[in-house]
Amino acid sequence: MLLGADPALATTPPRNAPSCASLTQLRIPASVISLPTTGGRVQAAALTTSVVSGQTIEHCQVDADLYPVDRSAPAIKMRISLPHGWNGRAMMFGGGGYNGTIPALTGNVPFAAADALAPLARRYAVFASDSGHQQGPGTVPSLDGSFGVNDEALRNFAAGDALKKTHDASLFLIRRAYGHGPAETFFAGGSTGGREALIVAQRWPRAFDGVISGYPAWNNLAEALYLGHLTQVLSRPGAFPDPEKQKLLYDTVISACDGVDSLRDGVVSNLRGCHFDPRVLRCPDGADTGPTCLSDAQIGAVTAMSTPFRWPYRVASGETEYPGFPFLSGADMRTPFLGFGTTAPANPMPVTSGYGMQYWDQWVKHFLTRDPGFNSLDLDPRRPGKWLDRISELSTIQDRNNVDLGPFARSGGKLLLLHGAADELVSHRSTNDYYERVHDLLGARTTESFLRYYLVPGANHANFGTPSFAAGWDSLSALERWVASGRSPRNPVVADVTHDRTRPLCEYPGWPRYRAGDPDSASSFTCAR
Repeated sequence: MLLGADPALATTPPRNAPSCASLTQLRIPASVISLPTTGGRVQAAALTTSVVSGQTIEHCQVDADLYPVDRSAPAIKMRISLPHGWNGRAMMFGGGGYNGTIPALTGNVPFAAADALAPLARRYAVFASDSGHQQGPGTVPSLDGSFGVNDEALRNFAAGDALKKTHDASLFLIRRAYGHGPAETFFAGGSTGGREALIVAQRWPRAFDGVISGYPAWNNLAEALYLGHLTQVLSRPGAFPDPEKQKLLYDTVISACDGVDSLRDGVVSNLRGCHFDPRVLRCPDGADTGPTCLSDAQIGAVTAMSTPFRWPYRVASGETEYPGFPFLSGADMRTPFLGFGTTAPANPMPVTSGYGMQYWDQWVKHFLTRDPGFNSLDLDPRRPGKWLDRISELSTIQDRNNVDLGPFARSGGKLLLLHGAADELVSHRSTNDYYERVHDLLGARTTESFLRYYLVPGANHANFGTPSFAAGWDSLSALERWVASGRSPRNPVVADVTHDRTRPLCEYPGWPRYRAGDPDSASSFTCAR
């Protein structure tokens, strides 16, 4: 790890039960944190018990604040759980959306198998933070972007600075509690947390030994511009498909494309074999005549939501487009909370509109214009006018994802990358692009030495709602073996955690093709390309 030995621990014998009382009100020196802060302090430390993965775990829960350099910026609020019977490892969790709350330390990694023990149940020391700001009262969970008006808070979240600050402070506290640091440190997160997982591998390649990145929103500004484009499209008169029409589209796509992978199971596995044209659902004369068809305006909206959006100007990050969502190959717009909502975007933005539309609205108000009264529908990401320079500046903070993971690979780091092919909030096509960039830069041999990317047909964003395949895999055990012994995952199997069926977990660009036998058994499938 990057932190050096703590002189105060030179004569302290190692132990696997935390010294909890000694952490109360402990000062965290700025010198142990590699990025600028004014230090921190433990606010509370108490022994407690939690039921985790069916086990009663005794642990010391520590809450601490890390103080900003800018006095007007909020503190980073962090929490660490230090278990009795510590296994000598540490796990950091990433957040979601705009963050603003500390993730539950009793939780599990993205797409975890139903019977896979959570890290705290495995006796990991587990830690996380709110990424440097607190969600405002009464705001929609993970959709409060008001902190973006402060530069330090913005960098803590968008550039990932809070991740390293939290990591460094947590390792300091682990050393104080146990008398020594962890032998291995891991990171796991999905969505924003998946983006954070890639940030730590890129920016601090020696800080984490293993990383799990699920459905990562890695090109955050690029997706924001795309969501802004969709907000414009869906706000046009008659363009928004209501939930009945969203269901019509989904059911028709599944009916048309389910069988092209050799099995009708409600899952579109062969994405390249799915060529659905929404115009087959066109209402007579293109007018909206009810729930059994789509108007021309709605077909235009569905097409825009499913195809790449390219902006006709340069931004400093070099990103040029976002690839669109898989609504014409099996994604469902109706997913509760994370889908496209029940009402069209408007000003003010309704909480019943899509998650992505609300995300765009917050980004425009607090990141871009820093004017809470600004009407986000008035900003067209195709023609941003006076806001172009600010967009370009933000791209260097939000999309500073250097795909050169060579330093992480050379340090011995291992990365598991997972995405659902029916994700309705962060497009798997974007993760395909990320993987291909890494592969092109580092070459097949180096990429194979440290990275596995698995695309799961039918899985959506974080298994929200009722996906056609609710993916579950014990990725943490696979990562532990890879880091500890160099044994990479071999022929992994993913289970549908809501149905009694399994599939081979195919490395991208592979997909599970049915051969013969029990259609609910992974052994009846082969990974095709």
